[in-house]
Amino acid sequence: MGHGLCHDLLDRILIEHTVLLGAPVYEELHQILVSKFRVPPALWDQLASELCAFEFAPSGEMPLNTPVPDSDDIAILACALAAKADVFVTGDKALLDLRTVEQLPILPPRQVWQRLAGLGND
Repeated sequence: MGHGLCHDLLDRILIEHTVLLGAPVYEELHQILVSKFRVPPALWDQLASELCAFEFAPSGEMPLNTPVPDSDDIAILACALAAKADVFVTGDKALLDLRTVEQLPILPPRQVWQRLAGLGND
């Protein structure tokens, strides 16, 4: 596996916290990796089996009070809200610009890493 901030953050989160994976995230990940990045089926199957170790979040069909720029992200955010996630970690600038959705903080990986390391809340 690779190295870097996201890899290290995932390692730390897996040890200290619960990673929630919702069906909408799983489906989008599959679609992007297979169609955009042309990940071979065998590699996807390997990744899919590893993703099964995560706790699957319930799908959420709730209306959001916050306008979301990309309608595809609504199901993903609704899933995180239904699961009562503590934080939504993403590198998606459009989502990061929202800062929160229904009191769910939306943070980039670096900021989550800094919080876990006790380096502040910025």
